[in-house]
Amino acid sequence: MIRVLLADDQTLVRSAFAMLIDSAQDMAVVGQAGTGREAVELAGTARADLVVMDIRMPDLDGIEATRRIAAEEDLAGVKVLILTTYDTDEHVVAALRAGASGFLVKDTRPADLLDAVRIVAAGDALLSPGPTARLIARALRAPDAPGGTATPAALARLSDRERQVLALVARGLNNAEIADALGLSPLTAKTHVSRIMGKLGVRDRAQLVIVAYESGLITPRAPQ
Repeated sequence: MIRVLLADDQTLVRSAFAMLIDSAQDMAVVGQAGTGREAVELAGTARADLVVMDIRMPDLDGIEATRRIAAEEDLAGVKVLILTTYDTDEHVVAALRAGASGFLVKDTRPADLLDAVRIVAAGDALLSPGPTARLIARALRAPDAPGGTATPAALARLSDRERQVLALVARGLNNAEIADALGLSPLTAKTHVSRIMGKLGVRDRAQLVIVAYESGLITPRAPQ
């Protein structure tokens, strides 16, 4: 059973999401928060596995709430799925840098929300990785993009094959697609991804995309 905490300042939105999630046999809502501060507090007390987090909330916004959850040792197993819109690229990047495991547009279809909860809870961090990568590329290209920490030196820890795998992760490929592209088994591709995370000290695939762009392994493409 996936234990879900809903964090959104709009009561009607929370109620709708709660009804949807509770209708699924493999998940349950264990708490609801109307502010980011409440979300941080409830993440631990409600023993949530995953927080569905709105970005825009009073008292403490979703990005800072995500950062605090990710930094709390006792909440190491809690995943954060950010709710956002495609016109807020810089917020997506900031949320992923803060420790979010993925993002979802707020007007998504009900079935897609349930799938997103399952994907992120299982550790397959990036939801809709292709669009995510493009959002990150555009945001990092912006003059006022928030500063990152990854440098080309970070890639020195990786083998040539691991750099290839990282580049494909950043392009939005899942493990099966990476395996097909490189002539590997899916299990080997998954092992490579896990080792890359360990070497770079990141918590999930979302963070790998950030590292790939910030280090220069992947160059943002020109706007379409």
